[in-house]
Amino acid sequence: MNNTYTISVYSENNIGLLNRISAIFLKRHINIESLTVSESEIENVSRFVIVAAMDEDQVRKIVGQLEKQIEVIKAYYHTDEETIYQETALFKIKSSLLFDERQIQNIIKQSNANIVTVAREFFVIEKTGRRHETDALYDELVPFGIMQFVRSGRIAVSKTEMNISALLREFQNA
Repeated sequence: MNNTYTISVYSENNIGLLNRISAIFLKRHINIESLTVSESEIENVSRFVIVAAMDEDQVRKIVGQLEKQIEVIKAYYHTDEETIYQETALFKIKSSLLFDERQIQNIIKQSNANIVTVAREFFVIEKTGRRHETDALYDELVPFGIMQFVRSGRIAVSKTEMNISALLREFQNA
């Protein structure tokens, strides 16, 4: 049975690593649903957050293959229940609707979204939450007309400790 897994990959930030990571998923015919890369809590170490649906045997094999990459320091996987995660969506809407359609203001308020900018021709709504929350806001705004829409990849932290910092200290002291 397929579950959604969040895979965290701590690595050096080298050219070509993203291609090799995506190739590992491609070879196994597993679609990456979300991919986010950023600095991590450790100086000079990047963190990839990858979301994909597969079974536990597949995720174990993928994590094993990821750790074989020279630049990868450590990789972890977690289920949705084992992580705290969010994503951000931006919606660009015609400015006239903000004033002409009272319902839009109520939708923004009820969804705990924020207006991040207002210009003469458009305004931008930002919604941070889980996928179903950003999808619900999208569905409510579609009848009014969405000029542009974009959603970030998942960002996540595990509920349990990932002892990556301790692991790196061991390497530095060795």
